[in-house]
Amino acid sequence: MEGFSWGNYINSNSFIAAPVTCFKHAPMGTCWGDISENVRVEVPNTDCSLPTKVFWIAGIVKLAGYNALLRYEGFENDSGLDFWCNICGSDIHPVGWCAASGKPLVPPRTIQHKYTNWKAFLVKRLTGAKTLPPDFSQKVSESMQYPFKPCMRVEVVDKRHLCRTRVAVVESVIGGRLRLVYEDSEDRTDDFWCHMHSPLIHHIGWSRSIGHRFKRSDITKKQDGHFDTPPHLFAKVKEVDQSGEWFKEGMKLEAIDPLNLSTICVATIRKVLADGFLMIGIDGSEAADGSDWFCYHATSPSIFPVGFCEINMIELTPPRGYTKLPFKWFDYLRETGSIAAPVKLFNKDVPNHGFRVGMKLEAVDLMEPRLICVATVTRIIHRLLRIHFDGWEEEYDQWVDCESPDLYPVGWCQLTGYQLQPPASQSSRESQSGSSKQKKKAKSQQYKGHKKKRKMPVGKKPVSLSSLPLTGGVRRSFSGDEELTPPPYRTLPAQTALEAFPPPSTSQEFSPSLKTVTTLQLKEELIDGEDYNFLQGASDQESNGSANFYIKQEP
Repeated sequence: MEGFSWGNYINSNSFIAAPVTCFKHAPMGTCWGDISENVRVEVPNTDCSLPTKVFWIAGIVKLAGYNALLRYEGFENDSGLDFWCNICGSDIHPVGWCAASGKPLVPPRTIQHKYTNWKAFLVKRLTGAKTLPPDFSQKVSESMQYPFKPCMRVEVVDKRHLCRTRVAVVESVIGGRLRLVYEDSEDRTDDFWCHMHSPLIHHIGWSRSIGHRFKRSDITKKQDGHFDTPPHLFAKVKEVDQSGEWFKEGMKLEAIDPLNLSTICVATIRKVLADGFLMIGIDGSEAADGSDWFCYHATSPSIFPVGFCEINMIELTPPRGYTKLPFKWFDYLRETGSIAAPVKLFNKDVPNHGFRVGMKLEAVDLMEPRLICVATVTRIIHRLLRIHFDGWEEEYDQWVDCESPDLYPVGWCQLTGYQLQPPASQSSRESQSGSSKQKKKAKSQQYKGHKKKRKMPVGKKPVSLSSLPLTGGVRRSFSGDEELTPPPYRTLPAQTALEAFPPPSTSQEFSPSLKTVTTLQLKEELIDGEDYNFLQGASDQESNGSANFYIKQEP
């Protein structure tokens, strides 16, 4: 991660990042409001040599996820001192915070000669401007509190045998992501990473309740301090009516291969479980004992009706060994004596997700789920996103749902203290591809399909998340609690001390009086006694829609 900067990466390539509102599961995802360009904030003034920490007002020039490119007020079109920071950082405040906190506002050294009356300048410049809500930092803190805690027990998919679940214990929580250690792991290294809203984890007793296979632990009783996670903390699935026309064993469909997420394959329903859950197998690649069947809910966005790929011009992976190419569903159904699952049983809801082709984000490599990488949306089909990992070949791309909890805004890793994997260089790709191929040959597994798995760059060891350095962001503990250490800022050449503006003596001078949540009022005697407002928008834009599976919707 050393040397990678989202700000430099976006600036040098004119990239656009997916907005925070696309990620409802992420901090502030549902209460981001209309934070946008030109919103004003109070930030530390780094263009100053005073011995104490002072602040100045800056405006957002560009937004990239949580990250904002800021420009100090008074620089007009001069971008010489523009800087990137995480808008959720501990040193970013709404206009008026300095006055309420007794902090001085000091103009940057570079422009301090431009005006003699900075008060009048600010009042004039900020009239009608927007700023952050006064409770913004509180909302950030609240949105980073997570109900899952260490020592909680869950049922999670067995990463070696997808057809069954195992009991695991929450080892740590980072930004809502859980490091789970399988309960029967003697050295506590057999782990699995997923988000707390992942469809792969369930409450204790879930497998028995729906008829799912389950590996019993050799441990006969709970270890001291371990306790079952309350069922209400898990992601809810939609209720379905299985009494009428429903999925049946042997029906054909198309499904994302969980062991090769870049492909959508010909698949078969192998078993119908309770509560709308289905066991799915990939045609031509199944183990004889069904150990590589996997569980999807009937409303899962990862299963599709027969013909979905053809209609949406996606390459469908035919069964292994099937020679009658190009693959035709009509012929295959006749040859196998099968029927297609009824189209009306599939989930056709398409939310107004806000993603666009080319947007940047941070995405989990689901074949190595402890890794979160720099990524790009390269294709959109209804609610289905094609995620490309920057610097890697397309064979490592992954199909992911638009509401997947494994997608995050730019700056999420910095905000939560998680390690971000930068775009791969050519040398690291070649070396990792070689080691990956060797490992694949040496590893015996029942599933014989191609499993795309990315490795850590050669010569680099995983960094301890508890000791990760951060620049320009907020470090947070595993539980999501914010540490009070402010982020470092650039140091600039020393200057002769200039007179700082003292804190205002009243709440009406220079600073807003917080009369309401939505309006900040500023009064300045020098400007005819008029009222000046900083408009704040905290409304959340959220809408849902629906779309037919057979209407092409690729922007």
